[in-house]
Amino acid sequence: MSERSSFRGGPRGGGRGGGRAGGAGGYGYRSQRGGGVGGGASYQHHQHQHQHQQQQQQGGGQGGGQGGQGGQGGQQQQQEKPKKENILDLTKYMEKEVCVKFNGGREVTGTLKGYDQLMNLVLDDVREVMRDDEGNQTTRSLGLIVARGTLLVLISPVDGSEEIANPFLQAGDE
Repeated sequence: MSERSSFRGGPRGGGRGGGRAGGAGGYGYRSQRGGGVGGGASYQHHQHQHQHQQQQQQGGGQGGGQGGQGGQGGQQQQQEKPKKENILDLTKYMEKEVCVKFNGGREVTGTLKGYDQLMNLVLDDVREVMRDDEGNQTTRSLGLIVARGTLLVLISPVDGSEEIANPFLQAGDE
């Protein structure tokens, strides 16, 4: 045995049984470092060629590569899934005024010029609506912006939508 293969329990070692002669596998699982039964891959990068030669001499040997074979099933499952579609079809809002609310509470209104699959929006002639503590509204012009899709909370068209009173508010709560 070499020095490296006899070392057991370092950060890269295979626990029990890593090394040239194989063994029971590191930490008790074949898919983790240390190889499976007869695998002996405690230093995978350094010992890869030596392990291949050893398996040929011993007539095969199980383990070693068995841990990686389970990953192929995941690719097949991804292919079987239906293609993800956007929840909202933004093509009908192109070149129209939309109101966009963001995660932090900001609200802007502008003309939708474009979007992508991550729901990043390109808006032109944008006006930000700011509200103070007393409920007063002020607006400022921002021009052309790109609204990041991860920050969006609400997208609504300006045409055909209006603000209504809260229907869930009880008469005594006001």
